[in-house]
Amino acid sequence: MSAVYSVKEIYIYPIKSLAGISCQNALAEEMGFENDRRWMLIDAEDQMITQREHRIMSQFYPQISDGKISITFQDQKHEFSIEEHLENSIAVNVWDDKSEVIEVNKSTSKWFSQHLGFECKLVKIIKNGDRKHESSKLKETFNVSLADGYPYLMIGSQSLDFLNEKLTDKITVLRFRPNIVISSQSPHEEDDFTTFKIGEVQFKNIKPCGRCIMVNNDPDNGKLKKEPLKTLSKYRNVNNSVLFGTNIVSLNSGIINVGDEIVI
Repeated sequence: MSAVYSVKEIYIYPIKSLAGISCQNALAEEMGFENDRRWMLIDAEDQMITQREHRIMSQFYPQISDGKISITFQDQKHEFSIEEHLENSIAVNVWDDKSEVIEVNKSTSKWFSQHLGFECKLVKIIKNGDRKHESSKLKETFNVSLADGYPYLMIGSQSLDFLNEKLTDKITVLRFRPNIVISSQSPHEEDDFTTFKIGEVQFKNIKPCGRCIMVNNDPDNGKLKKEPLKTLSKYRNVNNSVLFGTNIVSLNSGIINVGDEIVI
């Protein structure tokens, strides 16, 4: 009989590289959870902006309520409607993938420009298919959002516990920006999942997630640390890629909840 796994935590990140939102439930869609990384900041040359270069982005905190997204940064707040956007599309790249996006509005772009200290725009991916990502491993193409690669990142609780046993300063799972945290039985067993169900939603595991320097950004204060990448590289380095968590896709839509059992 299979071990029992369940959903411990759910997170969405409405704007790429900004702080996330903890949820009790979320609508799983092909592109990722509803409102997850549907927005992104781009610079004056229409290049994506992330925490890798601008760690202060972790200090912008979004909330969703009544059809609006509000962003809090220090003692400043700004909000815009989930549905609003301008008309002209912009061609951008998310790593090697081309995507069509549209600016939300001029006042929101101005607000972010003022607080980041350089010209930028907040843009939105509008519809399924505006960005496609090819899996070199599976030779399949997926409709995705503005996440780095795949729509969902899943992490097992034992993977984090095992890492924290090796760290002097313990960290939370927020370092890794997961969408789904599950109660697991042993470290990194989620890497070997194939297909599984959470509620009525069928998921498919694509591949373990290779991590970058961004996991060393402390989300509490935006400061760059030496860990956990230094420790992870000692035992999770596979073909020069440091692995933590696994990339998954959903094969149908539906609501998943904290506490839902995972059926493998």
